[in-house]
Amino acid sequence: MRFSTLKKTDIEISALGLGTNAVGGHNLFEGLSEEDGKDFVRAGLDHGITFIDTADVYGKGRSEELLGEVLKEYDRNQYVIATKGGSDWRTGTRNNSPEYLRSALEDSLKRLQLDYVDLYYIHWPDEKTPIREAIAELSRLKQEGKIKAIGVSNVSLEQLREANSSLEISAVQLEYHMLDRRIEKDILPYCVQNNISVVAYGPLAFGILGGNYTKDLQLEEGDWRNRVPLFQKGIFEKNLDIVEKLKKVADKKGTDVSNLALAWLLEQPGVDAVIPGGKKSEQVLSNVAAAEIRLEAELMDEINEILSTAP
Repeated sequence: MRFSTLKKTDIEISALGLGTNAVGGHNLFEGLSEEDGKDFVRAGLDHGITFIDTADVYGKGRSEELLGEVLKEYDRNQYVIATKGGSDWRTGTRNNSPEYLRSALEDSLKRLQLDYVDLYYIHWPDEKTPIREAIAELSRLKQEGKIKAIGVSNVSLEQLREANSSLEISAVQLEYHMLDRRIEKDILPYCVQNNISVVAYGPLAFGILGGNYTKDLQLEEGDWRNRVPLFQKGIFEKNLDIVEKLKKVADKKGTDVSNLALAWLLEQPGVDAVIPGGKKSEQVLSNVAAAEIRLEAELMDEINEILSTAP
């Protein structure tokens, strides 16, 4: 496993993390097995992954509860836990007010059965609370020892700059993968220049870069990916054409397209971790090899040429 240090901290994280929105995320996916979800987390921890990502909205708290049950089986020094707050599923609104963030963190700690979390993100800006005020409250929680590092997620460059005005942002979590490279324009360079770790979520384009989808894929009615542009008719089919080309590149490295996609992200300046999700332990076993893959400049050029045709 490859490791890096979370910026502005001494916290070491595995380059390959574990996204847990499908661990108890019944409000996001249909037909989830909670036992499979717990085994997914155990497989990660047992195979060198130390960086686990969750959020209070996943399963309306259920993801954190299941994680709490599993984490009791491991030493606290064996893992780094990140969670997010600022989206109130009870009201269906985003809320970054200092009062709400404090209560949300306290609730997350109870569900996780922990005294502190290593990294706490504002999940989404609420477009009304000044981000400086929200970060100031997280700074107080950090001083109280309830969080070790502060992060933001799903922000624009302008919002990130405001959040980092006190220079306390250690990480930003954003959608970033081969089929969506928008952050390369300005956010990624800003993070490199300002000592902020980039944590890429959706690194497999929510399954498309797994290499197993066909053009006749039918998502369940309640699947949140129905709202993702990548899966819209016309775009989805073009993305699968790109995946077929990437499979040929993966063959040259003796790997599969999913590990190629993860390895490609880890070659990007500023990216300290990727957090693929999953529902079963075998997905973890497949992903861990990606942390050991290095892509030569010539191969990166070939990949980027293929990606230049992405819709």
